[in-house]
Amino acid sequence: MASDIEIARAAELQPIAAIAERAGIPAQALHPYGKHIAKVDTGEIPGFAERPDGRLILVTAISPTPAGEGKTTTTVGLGDGLTRIGKRSMIALREPSLGPCFGVKGGAAGGGYAQIVPMEQINLHFTGDFHAITSAHNLLAALIDNHIYWGNGLGLDSRAIAWRRVMDMNDRALRAIVSSLGGAGNGFPREDGFDITVASEVMAIFCLATDLDDLEARLGRIVVGRRRDKSPVTAQDLKATGAMSVLLKDAVMPNLVQSLEGTPAFVHGGPFANIAHGCNSVIATRAALKLADYVVTEAGFGADLGAEKFFDIKCRKAGLKPQAAVVVATVRALKMHGGAAKDALGQEDLAALQGGLANLARHVENIGKFGVPAIVAINNFTTDTPAEHELIGRYCRETLGVEAVICRHWAEGGAGTEELAHKVVALAESGQADFAPLYPDAMPLWDKLETIAREIYGAAGLSADAKVRARFAELEAAGHGDLPVCVAKTQYSFSADPALRGAPSGHIVPVRELRLSAGAGFVVAICGDIMTMPGLPRQPAAERIHIDAAGRIEGLF
Repeated sequence: MASDIEIARAAELQPIAAIAERAGIPAQALHPYGKHIAKVDTGEIPGFAERPDGRLILVTAISPTPAGEGKTTTTVGLGDGLTRIGKRSMIALREPSLGPCFGVKGGAAGGGYAQIVPMEQINLHFTGDFHAITSAHNLLAALIDNHIYWGNGLGLDSRAIAWRRVMDMNDRALRAIVSSLGGAGNGFPREDGFDITVASEVMAIFCLATDLDDLEARLGRIVVGRRRDKSPVTAQDLKATGAMSVLLKDAVMPNLVQSLEGTPAFVHGGPFANIAHGCNSVIATRAALKLADYVVTEAGFGADLGAEKFFDIKCRKAGLKPQAAVVVATVRALKMHGGAAKDALGQEDLAALQGGLANLARHVENIGKFGVPAIVAINNFTTDTPAEHELIGRYCRETLGVEAVICRHWAEGGAGTEELAHKVVALAESGQADFAPLYPDAMPLWDKLETIAREIYGAAGLSADAKVRARFAELEAAGHGDLPVCVAKTQYSFSADPALRGAPSGHIVPVRELRLSAGAGFVVAICGDIMTMPGLPRQPAAERIHIDAAGRIEGLF
């Protein structure tokens, strides 16, 4: 079979105006970026705000493994499957970050015959949203140091500056640096560092804001540091919000593209779920719900991270009511969770598969704790056997009380998800959904985090040193106790140890640091050894990406 990039390159894309017309978007609302990409100004769509909302479907997954799960591929495939069975559907995805594209993944636009296109542009720069977010973030960083240089009228304590710089690339050398070296003309030296752009609070604000005015208000609430009396200094105090909003004013319009089968797709925003809240923008999701009967979206990594944050942060803040969730798994990944070696995943191993089903079970059970009905999608690989499929199906029916559907969208596109599409429609229209967040706003921050750890991770509790515990109390006293908690931890395990696969229980989740994201409207709990600036692997995907003799990009997948 052809590679992802060969399939994408061979596709006959429809003009973006035709895709917009299919979605009910008039020409005056389009800001084209070439022939196949456009930003959409929803204010130019007549009667837009008065339209009823469609049904929201979340695609999530089991805990990721090197064997692969295919969450984005399934999201695209399900969107196409819904279109094939006559439903007016849209897809809502995050934008790929250059960090993983040149690091591990080599691309993040789906795969096989379930892709969003134009794949190359989506993976590389796209409409410049990430660059705008990076620039807005770093403008604030520059204004902080400039303010201190010119007398520090706000009395910022240079030891308590909380605003690090960002870039959209994995670069471990920049995790911890000393800035302003080289003499008095360069400012006052201090310890500093970089995070990846997808971990930026500006990215989180961008994805949780409801419009440009809300975006600017949230930017103003960013706490950049403290004075010596511990009182906060905000971006509004630095008069930064106007200029930051100017850099973001075009970026906030959602990006319209298409699947290989012509299903309209919004691709907008891109926080990671292991270090941020892992969902595409509220603006794009809300727009899709006004334009389609069914909107298929995804949340990053496994359901313990992406889905939990989708429910507890995005849906809570935006008032969204998801009607169903799809939990993606593969036979290969489940066998790895059951102890099978990576080089043996192509062989039938019912014992390892049975052991790995505990991971699937916990994710399905966790979805139910939010009042959202779930269905399991088995992303088919050619090495799967009928006995393995039968084992998963029987376990889901008899033990979990949910259906499992074999999906072949990678090889067959939307035709490979028609059964899943019919069952998702039935589930969404069944009236079973009764969504509610896991914890109430009024619960103390420590209790919120402990609830996530116990209920979602299967942990026995939390551990934190005196300094971190004092930070919990400090944020409560400052009036931030009603915020949800965004957990930053390894995506590979329910625990904070990436080597613990399956469904570990009774472990302790170590809380290393607590960061306030006042503008985004949540508190980040950094657990274990997770880094907010990833590093490149031993053999980064960048080594394979190049331009061939015909001027075509190779190595993206």
